[in-house]
Amino acid sequence: MENCVFCNLPEIRDRIVAENDLAKAFLTNIPIVFGHTLIASKRCVRSYEELTGQEKEAIESLRALLVKNFMENFGAEGFNFAWNDGKMAGQSVAHFHLHVIPRKTGDAGIYTYEPREFLYRPKEERPVSLEQELEKTAKEIKSKIS
Repeated sequence: MENCVFCNLPEIRDRIVAENDLAKAFLTNIPIVFGHTLIASKRCVRSYEELTGQEKEAIESLRALLVKNFMENFGAEGFNFAWNDGKMAGQSVAHFHLHVIPRKTGDAGIYTYEPREFLYRPKEERPVSLEQELEKTAKEIKSKIS
């Protein structure tokens, strides 16, 4: 895309830590912790669903390579992996990218990540669903999946 920073920003090239034919891994300019890396397809597509199977494999290959490297060489003890899909989900760059955030004792950031609390609302406002409601919802979703 013409105005995609991941495709056109010259500084991105200097931040690449690994790449293959279909994807590249580069340091983000706003890291949460040391080594916070983004993995993006080389082809400019907005969402995960637009990636080909080969592109998904290329991204996974880089993810596995980064995990191994951060564990062996930088003492990573765990990882956060995330992508935002669409503006309403917080995607700020319209080019698919996976965040790889290596974690270790003493680093900055949230350790007790609870997606429902972090993404939506506090626990006290979020009641537990009744089993009957969950069963009804499951049936509704199943009926639409072909």
